Amino acid sequence: MRRAGLLALLAALGVGLAARAHTAELALRPAFAGAVLEGRITAAGADELTGVWSPQGRARLLRCAPRCMTVSAIPLQGTLLVNGDTPYRVALGGDFRAGGRVKLTLQFRSTELLNVDAPVRRP
Repeated sequence: MRRAGLLALLAALGVGLAARAHTAELALRPAFAGAVLEGRITAAGADELTGVWSPQGRARLLRCAPRCMTVSAIPLQGTLLVNGDTPYRVALGGDFRAGGRVKLTLQFRSTELLNVDAPVRRP
């Protein structure tokens, strides 16, 4: 009986931790001298995206309303959509070829790191 209770508690903790984990469905769209991140980043609660890294280096986090300016963090309330038309954007410098894949690391204010394998789409 005690073992069953312990297993139920561990299962509940695992579900709770999985619900709080960050997820991302991302791709890169090549642009002049680099690429723009496209897709969705999801968090269970309020957090901030504080950094994105690729093998080519650190990406710039931008707030583009009305002009694009570099920011130290992008607010994340549940789901954040990023692309070339959204108020918040992520721009990476480097050479990105359509059809390739790029490993990205996303860092959040909650100190969580998320590794994503993003395909490079056509420009």
